[in-house]
Amino acid sequence: MPTFAVKSIHYFTGLKSPSKLPSGIGIMNPYEKKEVKDTVKKFYNKFYDDERKRIFVLGINPGRFGGGLTGISFTDPVALKNHCGIDNQLGNKEELSSKFVYEVITRFGGVEKFFSHFFLSAIYPLALIKDGKNYNYYDSQNLFNILKPHLIKSLGDQSKFGADRKTAICLGKKNAEYLKLLNNELGLFDRIESLDHPRFIMQYRKKKIEYYFSKYLSTLAASLN
Repeated sequence: MPTFAVKSIHYFTGLKSPSKLPSGIGIMNPYEKKEVKDTVKKFYNKFYDDERKRIFVLGINPGRFGGGLTGISFTDPVALKNHCGIDNQLGNKEELSSKFVYEVITRFGGVEKFFSHFFLSAIYPLALIKDGKNYNYYDSQNLFNILKPHLIKSLGDQSKFGADRKTAICLGKKNAEYLKLLNNELGLFDRIESLDHPRFIMQYRKKKIEYYFSKYLSTLAASLN
């Protein structure tokens, strides 16, 4: 039986960009690059080479300095090297969301423990750009309508890696509203827990960051029970 790693590598390295997007919206597909494909293979073979089910932790769509570069959600090149032990030539730029998430992972017990229980990903797996900045799949109704079939396929395909369907954790309150809407059609997860998005926390709530670390850790722990 194919492992979680085999299924995820096959999915991500085969991703194609949609042919139709609204005017002014660009897309980054890191999986078209050989080095990213090699990095993705190393990452999943290192942490997911088994048939264990994971709790899905789902972001919006990758940022251009995190998953948009490395092909691994919430993982910038610095985290990939320093935390995951995977050398890369993808740059040395840090992303706010990645810094927060990997501090949570460290406090949880480290990458080996975290990835044995959880799968970090995104509802839409490719980075969206507008005017040189990150853009969300739900930022315009037109974009959401165009991407909706891709979102449904993305969630359905990723769940086949080995989703523990009793709970999904959604990062971003608005993201959670859309995940619940999509989940009503798909029936993938019994329950969806929502947390404030790491970027929102790092940009606007940094004075309360210890509260958010505690909130994340308690939500992660509760999902395992």
